[in-house]
Amino acid sequence: MTSLLLYAAAAIAEIGGCFAVWAVLRLGRSPLWLAPGMLSLALFATLLALSPAEQAGRAFAVYGGVYIAASLFWLWAVEGMRPDRFDLIGAAVCLAGAAIILWAPRG
Repeated sequence: MTSLLLYAAAAIAEIGGCFAVWAVLRLGRSPLWLAPGMLSLALFATLLALSPAEQAGRAFAVYGGVYIAASLFWLWAVEGMRPDRFDLIGAAVCLAGAAIILWAPRG
């Protein structure tokens, strides 16, 4: 459960940082948004480095599934656009793959 919370926190930090850039370049927000955005991206990288995965590639692969689900949550909670059934099916497939990678028995 700790792993999932770590990946979820990393996803929120990354999405927040990327959204700051999006807000400046696409929504015309002040460039001052970039300062907290950069801090958020640094937090993301730090959290991802704390992953329990032994290899960076596996940590990144698991994170990818969590990122997709978190991005759809952001779409709904922040941007006010409800994910459709194909979004949800795709996210479920990605989370299943991430779970296999994270919890597969390895010898």
